[in-house]
Amino acid sequence: MHYATVKKIAGLVLWAASWAASAAAFEDSMAQRTLACTGCHGDQGQSGPDGYYPRLAGKPAGYLYNQLRNIQDGRRHYALMEGLLAPLSDAYLHDIAAHFASLEIPYPPPSAASADAKVLARGQTLARQGDASLNLPACTQCHGNALMGVQPSTPALLGLPRDYLNAQLGGWQTGQRKAQAPDCMADIARRLSDADVHAVTSWLASQTVPQPSKAAAARPALAAGAKAIVCGSAP
Repeated sequence: MHYATVKKIAGLVLWAASWAASAAAFEDSMAQRTLACTGCHGDQGQSGPDGYYPRLAGKPAGYLYNQLRNIQDGRRHYALMEGLLAPLSDAYLHDIAAHFASLEIPYPPPSAASADAKVLARGQTLARQGDASLNLPACTQCHGNALMGVQPSTPALLGLPRDYLNAQLGGWQTGQRKAQAPDCMADIARRLSDADVHAVTSWLASQTVPQPSKAAAARPALAAGAKAIVCGSAP
């Protein structure tokens, strides 16, 4: 038999064996069904390698569900996600959110900060104290004292790349990203100057994720003089 023919047959046999193995390994589970998500968001939703696909693993289920609905309903815009989510039912969106929320995956260490000490100090002040003169609340008021989110609908701010944080604040400032009214983050983001966006995202992205890394059960008590914030997506 001609060598090329033998080689072709051997290739077909290997392909068939590989196909059979993958078919045998298939299981009808949410982990299998969400492989379309992990192609961009990383294995088990740990986050993508380029800084623009955020972590899904361990985020509050209510937050993840809200974002799926925001994309499906046109409040957030990303064509690939819009196409993937368009045919899915509300119940299925809840199932996807619950799956990723249940995953406990270690966070990688943060990237080294490139901003100087003065910028980082300003970022820390904004995150932990806010700025009353600009009517800016502390990030901790909604995202928890550890900045790891609050159940059921507020996400962590630590463990995210600076590029992603910048992109989301920019999206709120320009109206490209929206949430259910009242859209508290849009209001807050529009009060931030470019310098303050740079400061707070630089500081947040440089912080080590605390252990345990789960979202808090409830928001912290209001600091003296702080005003309550009403968010449509986090009642």
